[in-house]
Amino acid sequence: MMETPYHRPVLLHETVEGLAIRENGVYVDVTFGGGGHSVEILKRLGPEGRLFAFDQDEAARANRPDDSRFELISANFRFIRQYLKFYGILKVDGILGDFGVSSHQFDQADRGFSTRFDAELDMRMNQKEALSARDLVNTYPEARLREVLFRYGELKRAGAMARAIVAARANSPIQTTRALNDILRPYLQRGKEHKGLAQAYQAIRIEVNQELTALEELLQQSVELLRIGGRLSLISYHSLEDRMVKRFIRSGNLEGVVSTEFYGNPMTPFKAVGKPVTPSAEEVSSNPRARSARLRVGERIAIKTNK
Repeated sequence: MMETPYHRPVLLHETVEGLAIRENGVYVDVTFGGGGHSVEILKRLGPEGRLFAFDQDEAARANRPDDSRFELISANFRFIRQYLKFYGILKVDGILGDFGVSSHQFDQADRGFSTRFDAELDMRMNQKEALSARDLVNTYPEARLREVLFRYGELKRAGAMARAIVAARANSPIQTTRALNDILRPYLQRGKEHKGLAQAYQAIRIEVNQELTALEELLQQSVELLRIGGRLSLISYHSLEDRMVKRFIRSGNLEGVVSTEFYGNPMTPFKAVGKPVTPSAEEVSSNPRARSARLRVGERIAIKTNK
């Protein structure tokens, strides 16, 4: 297993095995990060195989493998079809995604992703984007703050937290993680403050980076991009992502509703491959950030119709 200071790949072999790699196939790693999953894919590709990877964090470029079969695209994976078309790629054999925040991003204090450090509020995966966590907590109306905290953080006291943020920023702007932590702490369950703060940070991070919207767009484009027999192999870290992936593999749409054609045949472009996979106790012990990971694999299939 490749381990770098940037990121320890989660469910490395299970995720790559899920792709059922063809030696001369074309694959996409939409969350390059430290490059662990990409390096494992390259090991299994033949000389004619190709691998494209996406990462909007410029720091990831330092992990780029020196391999003529590999291309790193510095962009959000929500633009996957547009960029692949630029390279003349209209169909691929597999798409791998390891969503969430990399170990590197969590451990860099100045990125503002972690509750552990006193740092400026940022949380941008792409630091060229305009909206930061600081902008969000200081400008969003109370109702929208409440919606973000409740929807993306699943926080029961989202309303009280939103009111506290608005009241605090009326006195002075909220600039740092410590200041935000101090505002939120009175509204967190005693003894579970760390978990509550992590949920709040997750909510803000998802909104800042439009993570669920990006995932929606990736899933929708995958139907057209994947060849019949091609695979999705996707790791989620919270219920919002996992639910979306589960519904899409089951139904081919974001609502999770399986539609049928005139004769009653299901119009589903994917079939689930195996059951969801979670990390072993050994992997969680060596890499605690893997504990909430859940891998789902879907295979692109032809839609059956009666004529």
